[in-house]
Amino acid sequence: MSAVELAAATAAGVAAAHGSATSDGRELRPLRVVGVSGSLQEPSRTTALVRAILAGVADRAAAETELVEVAALGPGFAGALRREDVAPEVERALQAIESADLLVAASPVYRASFTGLFKHLFDFVGQYDLVGTPVLLAATGGGERHALIIEHQLRPLFGFFQALTLPIGVYASNSDFTDYRLSSPDVARRVVQAVDRSLPLVEQAALVRRSEYVATW
Repeated sequence: MSAVELAAATAAGVAAAHGSATSDGRELRPLRVVGVSGSLQEPSRTTALVRAILAGVADRAAAETELVEVAALGPGFAGALRREDVAPEVERALQAIESADLLVAASPVYRASFTGLFKHLFDFVGQYDLVGTPVLLAATGGGERHALIIEHQLRPLFGFFQALTLPIGVYASNSDFTDYRLSSPDVARRVVQAVDRSLPLVEQAALVRRSEYVATW
C-alpha cells in the first residue's frame, strides 16, 4: 500500500463527506475542484502532489476534479499579452479556475518563488472572479528550507484576488517522492490533514452566496 493509500485509509470516517443533502434537506451538487500545477515539466513532483490532494478531496467528498497543467498549456499562452490572445484550451482552463468551488494551487520553487508561467496564467484570471473562493496551497522544492514559499509567495498572490486561502498548506521535498510518486507517509498525512481541515470551509463557501461587497483598489 502506498503512503497516499495508507493515509487515505487512516482518514476514512474521520469527517463526513460532502453529503447528498444539507441538514435542512437541500440537495448538494458535487464540488467543482480544480488543481493547478505550475510545474514546467512532465513527469512532475508538483503535479503528483496536486493529484494526491485532488484524490484526497474526492475520497472525502462528492467532487468533480480537474487538473490544469502549465507544462501542457504553456505554449498556448506564454506569448500572450491579453486574454483574448490565449489558445482555446487555455481559455477553458481559465473558466474552470474561475468557476471552481475549491482551487488547489501548487508550484515548484523556482528562483525563490513560483514559476513565471504559473504567475502568467493567473495574470489572465479575472481580478474579482476568485473572491471568496477557497484555495488550498501547495508547493514542492529541493529541500525543507523552501517551505515558506507557501506563506511568502502563494498566500499573498491569492490575497490579491480576495480568495479564501485555507489554513493548512502542503509542502513536499524531492526526497518525499519515488519515481515522481508521493511516497512519504508524513506528507500523505499532511494531505489528509489539509483536506479534513479545509472541507468544512469549502462546503460552507459553496452554500453561501458571495458577498455583494468586493473591495476595489
